Formats: sequence, C-alpha cells, structure tokens
Amino acid sequence: MSRGDCVQPGSTIGVLGGGQLGRMMALAGSSLGYRFVTLDPTKDSPCGQVAEQIVAGYADKEAARELAAKADVITYEFENVDAEVAALLEELSQVPQGSKLLHTTQHRLREKRAIEAADVKVAPYAEIRSEEELRQAAERLGLPSVLKTATGGYDGKGQWVIRSREEIPEAYAALSAGGAELVLEQFIAFDKELSVIAARSPRGEIKTFPVAENIHVDNILHASIVPARVPAPVQAEAEKLAAAIAESMGAVGLLAVELFLTRDGELYVNELAPRPHNSGHYTMEACTTSQFEQHVRAVCNLPLGEVRLLSPVVMVNVLGEHLEEVVQRVVSGIWQSSGEQSKAIVPKVHLYGKSGSAPKRKMGHINLLCEQVQDGLDWIEQTKIWRNQQG
Repeated sequence: MSRGDCVQPGSTIGVLGGGQLGRMMALAGSSLGYRFVTLDPTKDSPCGQVAEQIVAGYADKEAARELAAKADVITYEFENVDAEVAALLEELSQVPQGSKLLHTTQHRLREKRAIEAADVKVAPYAEIRSEEELRQAAERLGLPSVLKTATGGYDGKGQWVIRSREEIPEAYAALSAGGAELVLEQFIAFDKELSVIAARSPRGEIKTFPVAENIHVDNILHASIVPARVPAPVQAEAEKLAAAIAESMGAVGLLAVELFLTRDGELYVNELAPRPHNSGHYTMEACTTSQFEQHVRAVCNLPLGEVRLLSPVVMVNVLGEHLEEVVQRVVSGIWQSSGEQSKAIVPKVHLYGKSGSAPKRKMGHINLLCEQVQDGLDWIEQTKIWRNQQG
C-alpha cells in the first residue's frame, strides 16, 4: 500500500484471529461501512459471531488463500502468527502491518534491540544459552532478575522471577525445556506500570492515546486507570517514547507500549504488542476515537481519528470467576448494593461471547466512566465482584 492509497469503506477486512480483539475491531469497523472475515480454528469464535468466519488452523495455507481471496486488506489480532502464513498472505493480499514487525515483536531479544535502536531504554538484559551463562548474567545484573522465554508467553506464562542463586538450576531447567531461547532481565523496582497505545498509518501519521496506569493481579491485567496518576511531564514523555518506537519500527496499525515508571521518574519499556491491547479498552467510551476504530483507520490508511479523553475512566477486566455475578447485575440493572456509596459512575459492559468460562480467562471488561478515577476504584471495591483482586 502506498502512502496515498487507502482501502475505502465498503471493502472487506480480513482478520487473522477470531478472539475478542477481532470482535471489537469488527464492531468498530462496521460503523465505517467495512465488512469483515476472520480466520480462526474455533467454531463460533467471538469475532466469528459478528463477521464471516473461516474455520481452520492458523498454519493452514489453503485457509490463508481463502482469506486472501475474500479480503481487500488483512490485519491480525494476536502476535503468534505462523511466519510462512504471514509471508504467503503478503504475497496474495495487502497486509499493511507486514511480517517484519511481527518477526520483531515475537522474539523478546529482537524486540529489545529494536526498542534500543529507537533510543528508548529497556531494563538491562542478557541472552541466556546455558545454565552457566544464567549464573554469570545473574551475578552481573543482580538478583532478583526475571528469566523469560524469548518467544511465546503471556499473562505471566514463560517467566520466572529468580530471587536466589539456589533457584537458578530449577528456573533454567523449567524454561529451557524443549530448547527454548531465554533472556534474563534485571528486575526493575517500579512505582507504577503504564502503557501507551500508538497508532501509525502508511502515510506516516502518528497519534498516541492518553497514558493508562495499569494494575496487574497474578500477572493478569486487573484494571487500567485513565488519566494515569502520574505527573503531566511523565505522561508526555511516555507518549513521546511510544511515538518514537512506532516511527523507528515503521509500525502500521496499533502498537501497544508497556512501561515501568521508577520512583525517581525513569521510564523503561517492558513489552510491545503490535495490535489492539487490553489496556486500551478504556478508549471505547472514554475517547473521541476508540483504539479499534483507530486500528481500522490505520491499516486502511484513512486519516487517523482524534484521541481526546472525554471522561476519566477505569477499565476493569471480567475474568471467568467474575462472569456470573456480572451477568446477574446486567440482567437486574442493579450495580450498587444497599449501603454502597452512591457516585456518578456509568458502567459500560462488554462481554466477549466466549463459549467456555474458566477462572483467569478474560470474558469481558467494564469501562467505568466517572468524575474522578478514585470513584471508579471505589466502585470496584464496593461491588465485591472482584473480591481479593485489588492490586
């Protein structure tokens, strides 16, 4: 796609992956007149419920050919795309995001080097190829340090926080099983976890959404708070870093940049995700343009939408263990129990239509529009739906 060309409304967007991100992308893009077709191995996938679905595995090249034949442009909603399929789709159709960004963000070492190339800091790290190298790196970087697999891993999977030398053999054996490549990162004593969603189009236009402050529980995102409770200069610097990375990497579409903020005000990039991101769900009601509409605009090379924050907001995830009570409250319309503090909170519920619920599985989210973000955090505590989930 050249800088001046665009995929006009009325065209069909192919989505590799049929999860909740694809679902919300299709719902947002349909308002602009786009049609959607998704490729996913699970019948009646969340995205497949609101778009045409090709039911096949992600490595199925014939299914990829069918997707390319039906779509005018193709995007993806997750990173673990088969490299050969990604290359095939680039030959057969328009894939504005390309495979280079995927190749980089699928591998933690490549990703860190790309971030450093943008003149942005990451935590000190070392490539690990043996237990002895791990011992030497732990001595150099200090403990605690975090051992991670270079590929795969999410929501805390594929990670081990090494707190003592005695843990090194067990940690190495556990994560190197099957020949996995490893990286050791110095543990950053952060004050807050932040994220910025940046959007970049083929024409080179870049816009960044307001900074989110994120609270994780058991390595799963629990809540995102916007505006983040950090000084304005920190917010401006975080947005600047995200835009610099998107430009340096030639990203197209969304790029989620997760950061650590230390007590002395330093920012370190932790991870990247070249797609819509859980911490950007707040944009659906709280911003003039949602992250999902912005992603569609970017991959279709339309002018990017404005990203002004309309209301303070707290996004809270609905996991499997919360779903039943959330559904009951949706049906009853009663969100506050007797005696709970009454505040001007507007809960906007998004459930993903997944067929099976399980503990720790993301089943939906709620955007709490509020006058002050503390009101939203108090609402989460007072409903008691998220018992023992406060960060």
